[in-house]
Amino acid sequence: MSVFTTVTPDQLRVWLANYSVGSLTDLQGITAGIENTNYFVTTTQGRYVLTLFEKLKTYELPFYLNLMAHLAEHGIPSAHPIASRANEYLGELNGKPAALVGFLPGKDLARVGPAHCGRVGALLASVHLAGQSYSAVMENPRGPRWWAAVMPEILPFLGTDDAVLLREEVRFQAGHRLPDLPRGAIHADLFRDNVLFQGDAVSGIIDFYFACTDALLYDVAITVNDWCVDEEGALDAPRADALLEAYRATRPFTASERGAWPVMLRAGALRFWVSRLYDFHLPRAGELTHAKDPDHFRRILRQHVARARELAA
Repeated sequence: MSVFTTVTPDQLRVWLANYSVGSLTDLQGITAGIENTNYFVTTTQGRYVLTLFEKLKTYELPFYLNLMAHLAEHGIPSAHPIASRANEYLGELNGKPAALVGFLPGKDLARVGPAHCGRVGALLASVHLAGQSYSAVMENPRGPRWWAAVMPEILPFLGTDDAVLLREEVRFQAGHRLPDLPRGAIHADLFRDNVLFQGDAVSGIIDFYFACTDALLYDVAITVNDWCVDEEGALDAPRADALLEAYRATRPFTASERGAWPVMLRAGALRFWVSRLYDFHLPRAGELTHAKDPDHFRRILRQHVARARELAA
């Protein structure tokens, strides 16, 4: 969540007249993240998060905003979009699609243990179950088609070994699409900075703007790859076991999912290695931007490839 598009207090005051949220008292840019422009907005009636969408198009955004509302209304601690006086979640500000959502209390955790991972596993399973009744569909915008499409742009920046790894893994994943896996609405980016805690309890899940319709197991793999790996990119067994056991207690895995686990771990690592390579080497201009280290997910991918047989056991 970076600042690519500047919003002044006066501009926001005019825009907020479309909402029943009181008068603006404070506006602060949020510097973390890399996709959208985000601000903390404080008014006389409460605190909110304003998002201006830098890449997503107006026609795409109802999927995300309605999913957030759907989950919040089904007991998930998701930020609920704020409807305008015209009863619309989506507006326009400074030429960009924009939305205001409720602020969730709590903070993300830099250091996590098995207990935290267990709570996240249970939360993710609940998201997947609640998402089964969400009827809208969105193809994964950062899936295999995108990996293959941007690979030629990324390869010139890579050394020989990394170029070989990227080509081979994109080819491997293209041959392992596993269409029989259970599918539905997934978060697709449930990293530590997108889960808020108050004490030991989860207080919020945020940033649904990579959400899509895909294999539920893929979402689990993405989550494990962030919450349950060590500095070398290898799985930390106590944390991974805690997350998977808690998930399984709420939504048991199918036989096909159990067999697909090694492939999905690799797919989750590849997705974020590719996107971080792209953002690192082909960045957009922005006032406050943070391209994240792509090498982290290269290490994770290499660990999963090297341990494929062990992970399948």
